[in-house]
Amino acid sequence: MNLAAIAAGLGGFITIFDAAPYVRDTLRGTTRPHRGAWLIWTSLSLVALASNDADGAVWSRLPLAAQAIGCVAILVLAIRRGEGGVSPPELATLGVAALGVVGWITLSDPTLATAAVIVADLMGGLMMLPKTWRDPDSETAITYVLGTVVGVCTLIAVDGWKASLIAYPLYYVVINLLISAVIIGRRRAGARPESLAPAVDES
Repeated sequence: MNLAAIAAGLGGFITIFDAAPYVRDTLRGTTRPHRGAWLIWTSLSLVALASNDADGAVWSRLPLAAQAIGCVAILVLAIRRGEGGVSPPELATLGVAALGVVGWITLSDPTLATAAVIVADLMGGLMMLPKTWRDPDSETAITYVLGTVVGVCTLIAVDGWKASLIAYPLYYVVINLLISAVIIGRRRAGARPESLAPAVDES
């Protein structure tokens, strides 16, 4: 078995379980998902699964199905236990993400289609990063750390280093690494939301 096959298998295995800590923490109330971000990511995962299924894929559907199930579970929990997703800037960001999804589905050029999905996915990251910066304890770091590992495994498993093949895995590594760094870095800096910050005695 070559390195690419091992990396693909490991990435698929991690994908099956990386949403579990996030779901657990959301149920505990320690994590508060951003509704808009998870709406985008859920839509992308479902479209990817449907596209893969239409192409007649077999084994590659398993990690995609696991990812889609995890995203759907988090989105459902986010409706009552999450935050955000309804302000005018957030709705505008959702609109851009929707255009990215449409572009991914309709564009025939693989590089352009990949660029469209990156734009859509990035909108989700941009929606949730302000919340994460403000309140890093409202996110589950391990989910994004594992996402970074999955992205690295996918890069290793790519057969042929074409732009259309490596662009999304490379982006996936960067965005998950960025979110992980924000969560961990802000926690180490002692960041807390203003509502939990100690009152300052100005007398």
